[in-house]
Amino acid sequence: MTLTIATETVPLVTDVNGVIRVGKTRVTLDTVVWAFLDGATAEEIAHQYPSLDLADIYSVIAYYLRRRAEVDAYLQRRQEQAEKIRKQNESRFDPSGIRERLLARRASGSL
Repeated sequence: MTLTIATETVPLVTDVNGVIRVGKTRVTLDTVVWAFLDGATAEEIAHQYPSLDLADIYSVIAYYLRRRAEVDAYLQRRQEQAEKIRKQNESRFDPSGIRERLLARRASGSL
C-alpha cells in the first residue's frame, strides 16, 4: 500500500467584515493564535472550543508559524481596530458608573 501525499488547504475563511475565521466556525484566527501564544496546546484549544477540529487547529498553528510576520501584522491591525471601536463606544456611552446605574435600574424594577 502506498501512502498518498495530498496538499490540504488551511481551514481559514475571511468573512464580509474582513475577520478571519477557522473553517465554518465563528472562532477567529486571533483566538487560536492568542491561545497558542499564551501556551495552550492544540488539544487544550480544542477542549476550550469544541466546534474546532483538532486537525484544523494544528493546521492553523502551522500556518501561523510559517507566516508569523503576516499574521502578527493582521493581529496588530485587529487590535488597533478593536481599540478604535472601544474608544468610539466609550465616547458615545460613558462606561463610568455603569454598574451603579444598572443596579439602580434593577432596584427600581425597570430592568
